[in-house]
Amino acid sequence: MIRAWHSRDLSPLLTLWMESTCFAHPFIDTRYWQESEALVRNAYLPSAKTWVWEANGELEGFISVMDEQFIGALFVRPAAIGQGIGKALMNHVKQRFRWLSLEVYQKNERAVKFYHAQGFRIEESAWQEETCHPTWIMNWQADQRPSA
Repeated sequence: MIRAWHSRDLSPLLTLWMESTCFAHPFIDTRYWQESEALVRNAYLPSAKTWVWEANGELEGFISVMDEQFIGALFVRPAAIGQGIGKALMNHVKQRFRWLSLEVYQKNERAVKFYHAQGFRIEESAWQEETCHPTWIMNWQADQRPSA
């Protein structure tokens, strides 16, 4: 079930975020994510619109959108990957926004393929100074025609 995130979900959401982000980015030292947790907790989550997928009282995934357009996070608990949670969360935000953008690490091939399947297109590349890894900037818009 998808529902709006509430501040009481903070601890379980941060646990899910840490587990999922480390799983999705094995090429980045775990210390980077540990050092980023305060920023996620104190700045990012309070300023984003976040929805969670909850099953049997447990958070299994979440998606966050900042500034009405930027997907800053879409994570699913590793054990729940492949169950349609990510797609359902993505469809949920696609119904609420006409244009979405995101940045994904190029080495995170599973995520890049997922976003392509959801209709996102690579627009440009970027370099993350903090992690020393390249990323793709990907965009989706509601009225775009599928690429041939």
